[in-house]
Amino acid sequence: MSTDSTQTLRITEIFYSIQGESRSMGLPTVFVRLTGCPLRCQYCDTTYAFNGGDLMSLTDILDRVAHYSPRYVCVTGGEPLAQPNCLPLLTALCDAGYAVSLETSGALDVANVDPRVSRVVDLKTPGSAEVGRNRYENMALLSTADQVKFVICSREDYDWARFQIDRFGLAGRVGEILFSPSHGQLQPRELADWIVRDNLPVRFQMQLHKYLWNDEPGH
Repeated sequence: MSTDSTQTLRITEIFYSIQGESRSMGLPTVFVRLTGCPLRCQYCDTTYAFNGGDLMSLTDILDRVAHYSPRYVCVTGGEPLAQPNCLPLLTALCDAGYAVSLETSGALDVANVDPRVSRVVDLKTPGSAEVGRNRYENMALLSTADQVKFVICSREDYDWARFQIDRFGLAGRVGEILFSPSHGQLQPRELADWIVRDNLPVRFQMQLHKYLWNDEPGH
């Protein structure tokens, strides 16, 4: 594998931890958190990644990741696709043999993401305060390798998310549909009861890292 050492990205942190959400929840994973995000979701728990960070070459990022000898790598943010060199980073990580996922807000085009990457696309609910930023064209691009996430803040969000599942025919077409209660806004048991009552084809999840490390950076 060869990489262009002149390609750089602004990185907030690279760390090894337990994946707290998505299909690979519970698996030891290296996280590459890119700096910057054009959205301002009201429940955001990574506002520290909006600014700052360090410029790193693609080669240095790959070396840092390799130091941990991981099986799984998650590229996240911020909004990682806001940096154009996120795309060659994803390809380089796949070339290195890792199982790679991308956590994206869904506001930017995912068409050019390496097909080996599992795209975890967050459809922003009305309660996020950024529902108007959703790029719905992304939904047609997704396959069983990908995941769609809804952060649910209220019953209104839940009903809205159910409508989107039907609207885009997501059940059976994407690998996972993820419903997560907004931490501190919606009781997890309430969301779980709704899902069971309606027999929804979704995976209920809670953000494991919040319960293990209380949102400390680096976890």
